[in-house]
Amino acid sequence: QVQLVESGGGLVQPGGSLNLSCAASGIIFSIYYMGWYRQAPGKQRELVAEITRTGSTNYADSVKGRFTISRDNAKNTMYLQMNSLKVEDTAVYYCVAGRSADYWGQGTQVTVSS
Repeated sequence: QVQLVESGGGLVQPGGSLNLSCAASGIIFSIYYMGWYRQAPGKQRELVAEITRTGSTNYADSVKGRFTISRDNAKNTMYLQMNSLKVEDTAVYYCVAGRSADYWGQGTQVTVSS
């Protein structure tokens, strides 16, 4: 059974930082494309960042220069370091495995507010 478990969300002030984690089980993590999506209230779900099995990365324009995606294949874990957070980054963040978004985590809430 595939499980993707996100953690690290919370409430932070604008300009602050958070580091999200996604622990994967039930898949051969090292060969999977992985990504972070987010969904804000009243908005469509959007891709935030993605990382291939070889470590190539891609980011949404809105987070470039502020967010960093990484993976540790030995720990079956993916990360999203989020710096210089803005109010508009407030959303539920989801971990995804597979280029076709085959598997999803349950999501973790990130709230940026003063």
